[in-house]
Amino acid sequence: MSGPRREPVLAGGQAKALATSLQANASDLADAMLDYIVVRLPEVVIDDEIRGLTLGSCSSNIEAALSMVRHGIDVSAARAPVTALEHARAMAARGYSVDVILRFYRLGHEFFVEQLSEGLDAAGYGAAEALTVFFELERFLLRYIDRISSQIASEYIATLSRQQNEARIERADIVRELLADEPVDPARAERVLSHRLTGRHLALICWSDEPGRDLENVVQKTASALGAGRPLTVSEGPTTVWGWITVTGHVLPPATSTGRLNDHDSYVHIAFGSVHIGAAGFRTSHLEATRARRIAEIAERPAPATVHFRDVSLADALSYDLDAAQRFVKAELGDLTADGAPERDERATLLAVLNARGSLAKAAQALDIHRNTVLQRLRRAEKKVGRSSADRVAETHAALVLVDVLGRRALQNDW
Repeated sequence: MSGPRREPVLAGGQAKALATSLQANASDLADAMLDYIVVRLPEVVIDDEIRGLTLGSCSSNIEAALSMVRHGIDVSAARAPVTALEHARAMAARGYSVDVILRFYRLGHEFFVEQLSEGLDAAGYGAAEALTVFFELERFLLRYIDRISSQIASEYIATLSRQQNEARIERADIVRELLADEPVDPARAERVLSHRLTGRHLALICWSDEPGRDLENVVQKTASALGAGRPLTVSEGPTTVWGWITVTGHVLPPATSTGRLNDHDSYVHIAFGSVHIGAAGFRTSHLEATRARRIAEIAERPAPATVHFRDVSLADALSYDLDAAQRFVKAELGDLTADGAPERDERATLLAVLNARGSLAKAAQALDIHRNTVLQRLRRAEKKVGRSSADRVAETHAALVLVDVLGRRALQNDW
């Protein structure tokens, strides 16, 4: 059984001789290669550090490649020089794409091919011999560049990943300091977050019942749907993203305008806070979004696509102690807490009547049923509650809101 295929070793005497001749002039070749590259990359800002690292990369790669040819070293042993790796890190730190970095190597290869041609002309070889040596060296150089550029690209990606992780960590730290109301330099915070702290903030929490959803993209689309710019996002684990949107008004758009923001994925949900101003508003809106999510998750029903704190604020306040909330509901609604279909209809009817401030007509319109049906259900509800709907209106209404928002969870009790 044959072993793994190895790259051919350069053994031709003419190739070694030419490599030796070029290596003797390696310093001048590196300077010339640097100038060749710089002129052809006008979009790259070549500051002193990049110039020095580019020169070092040119010099070390020239030395390494020519030494391998001289000593017949297999191209599979080629490793990116330290200066070349540092050049990739510096370019990544300045925000250049990996394609720009690889262009350095393509231009360097282009320059070196010209030097090979000139070296062969100077050596006085015959046409056939010169062509053989040229192809042998060019084949080696192509494979050398292929190996080195792959290693350089890998280092670039690793550097970029480290930088992005560091940026994410710094951004998350600033956000947590703001949420904890710790002293934060506003100018630094705005620079790190790319988010104005003096504006009007709308916080949201996007979460998924399953991992693997692109929640940051959902938050981006939500901001766009609300006519806002790029939101601030912070990942809070694999299934949750916190977000803040800068809005121009105090009022959150109607629920109907956000209810279908993520209908494409029934596993994704969004909880909204309310609009608040400044660093304190940044915290308050997030706290509200957190509490809105809590209500959506404790309710014994599938979480809605979107939930607004303003719609569940009363239920949130009343259910902070869930056991106490359940006892309150039982005490106020009595037999109306039974979990049957008639009781569900009667609770909905009594709630509609109280929402309409006692108007049977408005309640009937809201429920899309006949006024007489409202009256019949109301009488049955009052009998089960044990009092008139005009008595203890605030308490009855609060208990009904709890059941309406939390569902069966508000009806559970231990007796």
